[in-house]
Parts: sequence; C-alpha cells; structure tokens
Amino acid sequence: MNFTAGTDVRCSGCGIRVQSEHKDALGYIPQAASERMPLLCQRCYRMKHYNEASSVTRDQGEFLRLLGGIAATDSLVVHITDIFDFEGSVISGLQRFVGDNPVVLVVNKIDLIPNDVNPNRIRNWVQRRAKEEGLRIADAVLVSAKRNIGFDRLADTLGQLRQGKDIFVVGATNVGKSSFINRLISDYSSLEAELTVSSYPGTTLDLVHIPLDDEKHIIDTPGIVYEWRLTERLHKSDLAAIVPTRTLKPVTYQLNPRQTLFFGGLARFDFVEGGRQSFTCYVSNGIEIHRTKLENADALYAEHKGTLLKPPGKEEDGGLGPMTKHRFTIRPGSNTDVYISGLGWVRSHGKEGAVIDVHVPKGIKVITRESLI
Repeated sequence: MNFTAGTDVRCSGCGIRVQSEHKDALGYIPQAASERMPLLCQRCYRMKHYNEASSVTRDQGEFLRLLGGIAATDSLVVHITDIFDFEGSVISGLQRFVGDNPVVLVVNKIDLIPNDVNPNRIRNWVQRRAKEEGLRIADAVLVSAKRNIGFDRLADTLGQLRQGKDIFVVGATNVGKSSFINRLISDYSSLEAELTVSSYPGTTLDLVHIPLDDEKHIIDTPGIVYEWRLTERLHKSDLAAIVPTRTLKPVTYQLNPRQTLFFGGLARFDFVEGGRQSFTCYVSNGIEIHRTKLENADALYAEHKGTLLKPPGKEEDGGLGPMTKHRFTIRPGSNTDVYISGLGWVRSHGKEGAVIDVHVPKGIKVITRESLI
C-alpha cells in the first residue's frame, strides 16, 4: 500500500499520520512494511525493535517553543552535551525554558579525554563552564555511552533527583542522545507499552514519550542542529576525519611568532605576536596539521586547498563558505584554550601572552576559554 500525504492512517505507536513518499520526514513507512500489523512508522518500529529513539530539527524557533513547555511540568531535565564540543553542544538559554525543574548535565564522550587527566578536574571545569553559560545544574555527570563509563553514578543521581517524575531528555545532534536514551530504556522501561506522542500548542515538532515501568515517561525532544559546529557543515564523507572515536593524542608545536598551523583545510591558526612558545593541539587523529610561515599561508591555502590541505576535499567544500578571521589576545600566564566548535582546541602555554588569528568558515563558533586540560 502506498500512503500519500492525504492519507489519514495513523501509526499505532506514536499516532502520527503515516506516509511512504518522503523517507526523511515524520511518519515515514516503507511500502514493504505497509501490511504489517500493528502499523508502525519507521521511527517507532526502530525504537521498539532496535532501541533507537531520536528526531532532529534545524528550526530553532520551533525547538525553543517546545522547550518552553517544560517549565509548566514537574519533571527532571537531562541535558546531554559532548565534552569534545562542549560549548558547541550546550543549549543556550536552557534555564529560562525549564523553569524550576532540576537539570542534570550529562557530559558524554569522556573516553576521549587522555587517561592521565583527573576526572574531578574535568567535572569541576564542566561545572564552572555551565555556570558561565547561565545554567543552574543539580549535578554534572561524566559518561561514555560507547565505553559504558559513568552510568552507575548517573543512575544514582537520577534516582535521587527523579522522585517519580517524568524525564525530559534534551540535547544537540551528535552528542550521543540516542545512546543515552537506549540506556534509560534498558534500565527503566520494558518498551512493551504503547508509545505515545504529544505536541505543545503552536509547534509542529513531536515529543516521543517512552513509557517507564512506573507509568511515567522518558520524553525525547528533537535534537537541535547548531550550524556553528563544523560537524554540521561538512559533507558526510569528511566527518570520519574530524569526529574522534579514540582517546585524543595531543600534539605540541614550538612556534615562533608569525608561524601558522593549518588543520586540513578547515581552520588556520596564526601565531601573530609573542615570544617563542608551545601550543598543544587537541583534534581528531584524522586531521593532518601543517606548519608554515605566516607570510606563505595565503598562497599555500590557495594552491593546496582540497589536496594537501584536507578535509574537505575539492568536491565537498560547497557548504563551508569563505573563511573569516577572529583575533584573540591571550593574557600572560593564563591557561587558555582557543576552541573551534566541532574541530577541537589549541592550548596556549606561553607565559608572555600571545596574539592569535584564527581563520574558520563564516559562522563557525570560535572562542577562548579556561583550559580544559
């Protein structure tokens, strides 16, 4: 059976109108599954049989309106972020949307941090940065969904704070939200009950209600796409190079002033002024770093972009756009990271301070911050 846009047949799991014309749209059901009963859209089918629960939106206005409904509930909010791209994955202004509901900040991918770094230092750093971002958190928990690290402590934290409440799960794309929900499903839900969906007034986005065994719900909100992250702008074929899957191996360069580091063709780091000093790079092992003189940087980029300087390749850079320069002055004696959202960060070690220019595609977030490591 072919379900067209005008068909008023509903998914028995989430209640959305099903359709078989647009694979990436809500309610999609393959024609091959149209005779299967009960009738489930592809997302509900995968949730029930493969523990996959997630949806995505690029519309920040719709997303924020949906978040605004959380304040009227009595819930526990779990905000999932990515330690490798912390500032790029924090939901700006979350606090004003969740009201007085407690927020647990779950920081995923902690397995990427080198083993010799004290976890308490990372947790304290996360708490300070969350406060600087305007978040009031009840607790911060470091986890690795991939390595199954930190979930015992997280279960204890949720048990103490939940107190019979629904759990709203919020997060940007690619932070591991689906993996986290899969773990909650295995811990708290049999997933035998019928899935439900609801929408707050004024929004077309859906909330996936995953029933818990105590008749409350895990409520999965759509993952928000933030275009200021390189991971959202790159072609899929280049993502494997910049998204780390193993523990970071920092690389340190001794630079003289007026030297440049290229991170593939994605970013350029110019050491403009300051005494000779060390800079440590925390990026994926798949990124090749090239050093040159600042005076040669423009010509090198023009000649070798997409070949020596890649990713992106020559055919995959259409979505990145022109490079924009950001200037930073690093105070003498400070412990400072120069952070590029989606790519990683460079730590300055100079006691005398430095002037740095960072060139990235227009719109990509670049900031300085207190050093993570």
